[in-house]
Amino acid sequence: MSTRESRLPDPVHITVDGTRVATYVLAPERRAPLGDVVLCHGTPWSSQVWADAARHLSSKYRVFLWDMPGYGRSPKDPEVPVDLASQMSRFSQLLACWGLDRPHVVGHDIGGAVALGAHLFHEREYASLFLWDVMTLDPWGSPFFRLVADHVDVFSEMPAPLHTALVKEYIAGAARHQLTADWVDVLSQPWLGALGQPAFCRQIAALRTEHTRPIVERLQQVSCPVTIGWGEQDPWIPVGQAAQLRDLLPGDPPVITLSDVGHLAPVETPLRVSHALGDWLASA
Repeated sequence: MSTRESRLPDPVHITVDGTRVATYVLAPERRAPLGDVVLCHGTPWSSQVWADAARHLSSKYRVFLWDMPGYGRSPKDPEVPVDLASQMSRFSQLLACWGLDRPHVVGHDIGGAVALGAHLFHEREYASLFLWDVMTLDPWGSPFFRLVADHVDVFSEMPAPLHTALVKEYIAGAARHQLTADWVDVLSQPWLGALGQPAFCRQIAALRTEHTRPIVERLQQVSCPVTIGWGEQDPWIPVGQAAQLRDLLPGDPPVITLSDVGHLAPVETPLRVSHALGDWLASA
C-alpha cells in the first residue's frame, strides 16, 4: 500500500490544556462500531505511522488518533512543553474531550509511556492496552537520540540541508529494511524548515530515561489486560526488553514478536500489525 493510499484525513484541532492538538477519528461506514480504539505515536513520529492500522481497524471500531503537541500536524510553538509529564496529562484530558470511557489503547515507542502514565498517574481506565516497542525500561533511545539530547544547541543551528539529511537517515535507521522514499518523506516532513528543525531538537531534549522510571516503579499497578508487541530486530530498543516488561507487569501478559522487523513495525509490516491488533481486540 502506498503512503498516499494510507495517509490519514485532514485533522480536527481540539484545544487541550490551552494547546491545540491535531486529532483524527475514523469509524465504520455501514455498521455500529464494536468499541473504541485509541492509537498513540512516539518520537520522532506522528499519527501517520498508524494510518494503515487505523484504516484496517475502522471497518469495525471507532479509531482515535492524535499528534502530540510538538509533533506531526499539531503546533510546534516553542513555549509549549513537550516533556513526558505534559504529554501524559494532555492524553488524559484528550480522552475526556473525546468522551471515551475505558477505550482500548495502543502505544508505540514513547507513546506507550504516555498511555501508561495517563493510566497510572491520571487514573484513566482502559479496556485493554497494547504496547509496541515501547520506550519505558532503561536504556532506551538510539545513540543519535542521546547525542542530540546532549548537544541541542549545536543541532538546532545546523545548516538546513545537513539537518534534513540527518533526520531522514535517523528515521530510515529505525527500520529493519529500507523504507520507501515516500515513507521517509512523510515521516521527516514535520521536522524540516524553520519551525520543524528546532522542534525536532526540542522534543528530543525534553525526553530523558529518568522520566520513565516513575512509570516502571508502578507497573505492578496497571489494572487492565496488557499485550506486548516487538520487532525482533529493533535497532533502538532490544527485543529482550519485551520479556523484561512482561515480568514487571501483572498477569503475565502475552508477548508477540515479529521476525525480520525493526522498531517501526506499524510502517514496516502494517498487515501483520493490523492482524495482531484485530486478534487482540477480538479476544478482549
